[in-house]
Order: sequence, then structure tokens, then C-alpha cells
Amino acid sequence: MKRLCRNILFMVLILFLLPGQVLAAEFLIPGGQIIGLQLQNDTVTIAAFDDILGTAARESGLKIGDEILSVNGIPVACADDVRDSLQDNPVTLTILRNGKEKSLQITPRPTPEGPRLGIHLKQGISGIGTVTWYDPGTGYFGTLGHGVSDSGGKLLAMTRGNAYTAEVVSAKKGVRGAPGLLKGNAEAMFPCGELLRNTPQGVFGISNQGWPGTALPTADYDEILTGPAVIRSTVEGSTVREYSVEILKIYPEDHPDGRNFLLRVTDPDLLRTTGGIVQGMSGSPIIQDGKLVGAVTHVCVFG
Repeated sequence: MKRLCRNILFMVLILFLLPGQVLAAEFLIPGGQIIGLQLQNDTVTIAAFDDILGTAARESGLKIGDEILSVNGIPVACADDVRDSLQDNPVTLTILRNGKEKSLQITPRPTPEGPRLGIHLKQGISGIGTVTWYDPGTGYFGTLGHGVSDSGGKLLAMTRGNAYTAEVVSAKKGVRGAPGLLKGNAEAMFPCGELLRNTPQGVFGISNQGWPGTALPTADYDEILTGPAVIRSTVEGSTVREYSVEILKIYPEDHPDGRNFLLRVTDPDLLRTTGGIVQGMSGSPIIQDGKLVGAVTHVCVFG
């Protein structure tokens, strides 16, 4: 096994699953397109401190990752709530850190735009992923192949979200002991889809513009075999390509961690560009014998 793993990243795959409220069609268009994902929830956390205005915030004891619960006792649900609650006098922030609430006093700094705390806030999580499938009959689509977790490692309780067309601007090649990474930029100001659910099996949404392609049948579990297959991915620009892989092992359908088979990248072009499977390729659809059989979810890195 070590001899096979040399300079190759392996990928654990999840069988093609859909949440109960999104019914699988008999035929689905396989994806492979890179998209930007913006998942929001009702928490506001500190992402960074402003280099100039953030001194008082740092000295007050605030830390990156703190969740702001209220300002002067008024609950906040978005970044605008924090800004609208500020005044020139000291304000009391109630924060949540490591499961414990704590209150801190800070005097906002005056600016031409009004009082500011000198902190950068974020609401939810943004990143890139790969479209797994699109159903032209309903507009539903699936991406990532796994759920998005919050800073505490729990499945993010998404309240709303959007998907954006994107392109890959660079690819960091994976090497032994370290996974690679795709970096992407959103290409449009307006979303190409609305995200509806964040589940352990992936992020699901609906799009009124969709993605082109030929619909393929979805495979039953017992139709998946060890041997040659292909994945569809975007690793350069916005061009989707198919790459050869080999399914090495199939696990029981009720495998406890939800990962159902293991593959190895065999395509020389993909190995030359990325070294194998890298972060950002999650959701890449797997096709075998003309059927959609699964999605890339996790990378195994061997040291």
C-alpha cells in the first residue's frame, strides 16, 4: 500500500446521497464546475482586528473567533446590528467564547462613518466547492459532498446562503504529508443559485440558470465496482474536464462515517497539475460505466 501511495493523494468517497426533501431524479446532469459558496447563520463572530482602529478592541480582551451575542444588552443577529448599537461612550459587549459568556467594555473610535470598534466581523462561512449534479427538471443541485462545519466542528446551522459562479485562479500541488489547495474567485456580483440545506451529505440548493450537460442515470449501490472510473473537476480557470481514476475499495453501504469507497487518481494531467485530489475539488462527481455513482468528499494524505 505504501508503494502505491507514493506522491499520490487518495480520496474517500461518499455514495451518491440526497436529503429526504430533495428527491433524486432518475437522470441528473453531472457537474464539475467550481462555484463560490456563502453560507450564513445567525451568529456574528470576530474575524480580524483593524490595524489602526483595533487597538482598544484588542486591549479590552476581545479575541478572533469570539461570537458577539449582544451590545449593551441588545441581542445582535447580523453585523449591522453591532454597528447600529455603537455610541461614543463605552459599550458593553457580551461574547461567547469556548461555550462561556463573558462581558467586556470597549470605547468605540470616532470615524467619519460613525463610531467603530475596529474589528472585522463575519457571519457564516464562505469558500469554494464543486457542483456534483444538477436536475434540470426541478432546478435542484448538490455540491461539496460533505457538510460545512462551524468553528467548533459542528455542522453549520445555515439559515440562508447563495452560490456564485467562480473560476480557479491558482492550484497548490499536494505533496506527501500535506494536501493541496485550489484558490478561486467569484466571477459575478449576483448569485447563480440559492442554498437551501447544509447536510452531512453536502450542500443543496436551487438554481434558475443551472449548468449544461447530458443527464446520466444514477447508479444503485450494488452497481458500483472496483476498477476504472472518471471524475469531473475544474482545476484551471473555469474549464471542466474529466480525469481518470481507479476505485480501489468499496465499503459496506452502512459504513459508519458515511464514506463508501476509496479511489486513486491515475490521470497524468491531473497528477501533474495538482498531485491528486486537493481541497476545493470536494463535490466532483464520479462516473462509472455511464452512470453517476458518487462524489469526492475527503482526501487521505500519507506521510
